[in-house]
Amino acid sequence: MSRDLSRRRFLSGAAAIGGGALLAGCYPTADPDVHTVLKVGEDLTEATQRFFLKPTSLAREFTEADISPKFRANGTRMPDSPEYAALAANDFADWRLEVGGLVENPATYSLADLRAMPSRTQITRHDCVEGWTCIGKWKGVPLAQILNAARLKPEAKFVVFTCADELVKTLDGTGRYYESHGLEDAFHPQTILAYEMNDRPLPIEHGAPLRLRAERMLGYKMPKYIMKVEAVDSLAPFGRGKGGFWEDYADYEWYAGI
Repeated sequence: MSRDLSRRRFLSGAAAIGGGALLAGCYPTADPDVHTVLKVGEDLTEATQRFFLKPTSLAREFTEADISPKFRANGTRMPDSPEYAALAANDFADWRLEVGGLVENPATYSLADLRAMPSRTQITRHDCVEGWTCIGKWKGVPLAQILNAARLKPEAKFVVFTCADELVKTLDGTGRYYESHGLEDAFHPQTILAYEMNDRPLPIEHGAPLRLRAERMLGYKMPKYIMKVEAVDSLAPFGRGKGGFWEDYADYEWYAGI
């Protein structure tokens, strides 16, 4: 048995144990003791994975024969937004990805621009916090390539993804879906901005035109309908400041490595 596979199996067991704590955090609570326990568990999960896995260690990849006949769609199936509906009606020809924040070279990319870049294809397993798994084939641009072109400033610590779907209607915009990752995971070789699924353009229910695949993470850390990528030094200005929609609204872990 390879050393990396042994590590993955150990961490899968740890994730199963941690999953109970994560699911226990599905409902917000004001009890500071509960928050303290959850934060300790999250820090332990991250420290364990960082210790056992090298920064470039890969999640298991599968074969074409392993692809699930039906891949469940999670979260939003169609953003409730006239702007998004208009983009979809035109096959996303007018969609643009905005890359900015703490970067030297902010940029915007069309879907055609991204498709023209060097790509990565990977067949991997999606692990949902709800307990189900599916295997799918993904193709897209390595996020590292986009970040390297943007040239992150030294103070950048996180990458934040802002999406088209607004799950909770709020006056201040804090109900819009977003997620974030630390730089180690953002630069991981299997972290890609995917525009294809199973050799076809990414379906709307799976996040068209662009979604994140971060294969060492639970599914909610892979946002769909991405509109903007920002390098930042703090997560406080986004949403309710916890680093992601479900982290803000349901006390999910920010670090959800598996």
